Amino acid sequence: MKVIADICVVPFTGRVSVREEVAKAHGLLVKTGLPTQLHGYGTNIEGDFDTVMAALKRIHEELHAGGAARISTTIRLGSRIDKQQSVQDKIDAVKGLL
Repeated sequence: MKVIADICVVPFTGRVSVREEVAKAHGLLVKTGLPTQLHGYGTNIEGDFDTVMAALKRIHEELHAGGAARISTTIRLGSRIDKQQSVQDKIDAVKGLL
């Protein structure tokens, strides 16, 4: 099943900035080969459900191994079976009305 996910990974490192961990997490998503789109408070990724979930598991494993004692991840997940739709399709549909 194909899904579009919006994820926000927040590692607790004891530092105010977590940009290095976010960059590492985003890089792991890119390595899946699935379409990803970084935005100000997370990343959109689209693809097979199991692949997306495996990528999220890998992010947690890698960030914990890198020293993050705690990680909070927010996931919004959508799926459709009536038609194929990408993140860009969704953006274009709204922009078409503006």
